[in-house]
Amino acid sequence: MFMSTPSTVVGPTTPPGIRRGEPAYRRAVLAVLAAGLATFNALYCTQAMLPTLVSDLGVNPTEAALTVSAATGTLALFIVPFSILSERFGRGRILVISALSATVVSLILPLAPSIGWLIALRALQGALIAGVPAVAMTWLSEELDPEALPKAMGIYVAGTSVGGLTGRLIPAAALEIADWRVALWATGGFAVLVGIAMAFLLPAQRRFKPKQIHVRGELSAMVNHWRNPRLATLFITAFLSMGCFVSLYNFLGFRMVHTFGLSEALVGLVFLMYLAGTWSSAQAGVLTSRTGNGLGMIIFALTMLVGLGIMCIPNLAMVLIGLFAFTAAFFGIHSTASSWVGLIATENRAEGSSMYLFCYYVGSSVVGAAAGLVFASLSWAGFIGCLALIVLLILGIAMYLAKRERSVAHQQVSMPEAEKLKARVH
Repeated sequence: MFMSTPSTVVGPTTPPGIRRGEPAYRRAVLAVLAAGLATFNALYCTQAMLPTLVSDLGVNPTEAALTVSAATGTLALFIVPFSILSERFGRGRILVISALSATVVSLILPLAPSIGWLIALRALQGALIAGVPAVAMTWLSEELDPEALPKAMGIYVAGTSVGGLTGRLIPAAALEIADWRVALWATGGFAVLVGIAMAFLLPAQRRFKPKQIHVRGELSAMVNHWRNPRLATLFITAFLSMGCFVSLYNFLGFRMVHTFGLSEALVGLVFLMYLAGTWSSAQAGVLTSRTGNGLGMIIFALTMLVGLGIMCIPNLAMVLIGLFAFTAAFFGIHSTASSWVGLIATENRAEGSSMYLFCYYVGSSVVGAAAGLVFASLSWAGFIGCLALIVLLILGIAMYLAKRERSVAHQQVSMPEAEKLKARVH
């Protein structure tokens, strides 16, 4: 994930960054790990229980899926405002307020008297969660010594991944012995405890220097990124790929329950496939360093298509194999596209990253919600076919980007250094 660039300018009066081995380093790493665990647990707490919400609340799958889409949608809308506010009020303050308030809402969710109230509370929760992904990495970048930063970043990302898993596994397991309200209290209680731990562990900021907020300038920089064709297509890739991914996982549980007769707990274990993404995200850099970013994205998009095709086979083992391939390929695309944004956006990089994240979560919300209508009106094969059409669009974008990448590389062979920089930007 990407955040606003640090406002700290290191100078003679700037305190040194926190180094590995110092007590403050251990506290900082544990704090951001807890922040990722708490907030991403909260973000996905209803996804594994969608079939239960349908049966217990008497709603259709599309309405149940809105409990996920509402949270990711408001998260998308509030990432940029939180990032801008942190320039004035500090990253640490935003982190603590966001994590604590979002997790406290987790304890209110089970009190929702209807699906409408549950969706509204999830929208509020998503807005509050946004502060963590908006500033967590920026906090680390500002406060830690550069040599200590990579490992700490990796631990934070791991925390978000594991948090997403616990947000699905805890309620899925609780549903075996209790109703959905108790399941939400179980996962919400875990999130609150971890959030409190984060607030106590997070060291005070020493290197942050507040600056005046210029909203028009920030928004103008983001809009200008859309004028770069490569950045624009990467933003669209984020929208399409995350929308397709969330759509599959939102409605796969219904397939597992109704077709294969799995229990809620076993359906929750399906989310362990996310670990395939943990592996592929790390391997994506190795692949693209050999093939180039464009060709790497083509390979990942083709793998997503193959995975979707395998999932049409009415056999549980084949569905799981297809899901593994699809999940690994999605995270490969996300890892490649998100890092590519940082390489292309040589100016106003934070704004480019924020726009990528905005499109990423808007895709989760909009496409995930629309997929409910498709799922309700088509067969499983038809639903998978519609997702395949989205992946074909991603494949087309990847082919375009690969062509532009080869063109830029060819131009740079004979260009002077000043013109090489201009070519990389455009």
